Amino acid sequence: MPAPLTLDGFRADLAEFLYQRPDEVDLEESPLLAGLDSLRIVTLIERWRETGVDVNFVELADCTSFAQWWQLLSTRQARQARQSRQSRQEGADRAGA
Repeated sequence: MPAPLTLDGFRADLAEFLYQRPDEVDLEESPLLAGLDSLRIVTLIERWRETGVDVNFVELADCTSFAQWWQLLSTRQARQARQSRQSRQEGADRAGA
């Protein structure tokens, strides 16, 4: 199971593509105004999918700040983790029955 995406990891990923240090990333900034083009955004999406976060380009495009991106990613990650735990529990319950 891949390591979960953290806020620090999120900031580091953004910083890499913005040519900044992670602590320089302004989460209130607009991704498009910050200089991220569609290719970089798709690359970030693929990276975040590798951590288990299922998100797509359209969902991120609807967000107007990096903070909204993080909110979407962290909420999605938490929901997916709950669903995974629930599925494992249901499997364990069936196995024990």
